[in-house]
Amino acid sequence: MSNKVTVVGSLNVDTTLRIKRMPLPGETLAAADKTSAAGGKGANQAVAAARSGAQTAFVGQIGKDNGGEMMIKDLQDNGIDTTGIRENDQVGTGSAAILLDSDGQNSILVYGGANQQLSVDDVTAAQQQIAAADFVIAQFETPQAATLKAFQIAKANGVKTILNPAPAHEIDPALLKLTDLIIPNETESASLTGIIITDETSMLMSAAKFAQMGVRNLIITVGAKGAFYCTQDGYNFVPAFKVNAVDTTAAGDTFIGALSSQLKPDMSNIEKALVYAQRASSLAVQKMGALPSIPTHEAIIVASRQ
Repeated sequence: MSNKVTVVGSLNVDTTLRIKRMPLPGETLAAADKTSAAGGKGANQAVAAARSGAQTAFVGQIGKDNGGEMMIKDLQDNGIDTTGIRENDQVGTGSAAILLDSDGQNSILVYGGANQQLSVDDVTAAQQQIAAADFVIAQFETPQAATLKAFQIAKANGVKTILNPAPAHEIDPALLKLTDLIIPNETESASLTGIIITDETSMLMSAAKFAQMGVRNLIITVGAKGAFYCTQDGYNFVPAFKVNAVDTTAAGDTFIGALSSQLKPDMSNIEKALVYAQRASSLAVQKMGALPSIPTHEAIIVASRQ
């Protein structure tokens, strides 16, 4: 039986410019290629969950424009319930400009647009989708007040909550107390705890710090090196799969969405689910784009047998 996942988050139209290297301050470089596709951390995570078999719903906001229409169509094409997405006729759909260098590394500029207008009322209107989920996922490309309301609804209905604190911001302590699993990368973790990630000891110190803040389950992603997890039942560092990355844009989002599709609500299979998510992420970075690069469950299983 597949998990039910509801994502509360961002919807962006991504424009990717491929360049040889990142520009220096004041420098102008020519782009070798330009592509546009649906994206946003929320959309990426939802599609990753759906393509891995989760029954997925989305709560968010778009503008009344072509970008918004594209986002709805792409989500629906992936079998995602979009009834929790509201249309804003005053603010445009969110967008992102992605600079992608020849090593597959990126720098991203985000225009929040309608994402930043997501309100407590929007979330309250979608409480049915939240209450019916096994997991609710949120990030920081939408207002924390909306996320807090979503997590309050989730906890009142026995739904587990996953917080991806990206991009890193100061977090409302009340939100952390409602978070069952937090998934930062190493930079975000250091920003939130003040502990720089260098080794297992620093990761365990970070886990203890998050526990003091109210979150007892942690995964820290460390790029191409792998991911560390710590729960009340144990901890471990799981190395990443070695691949030649061409575009890392949706790597972390693919990891989180795929993880949510496999993780048991009691997190008893967290290492197995994490390995699955690592495999999904390793496939995503080998293709261009955000949504277009996210693999299906079948592709992940095939890759695991190779």
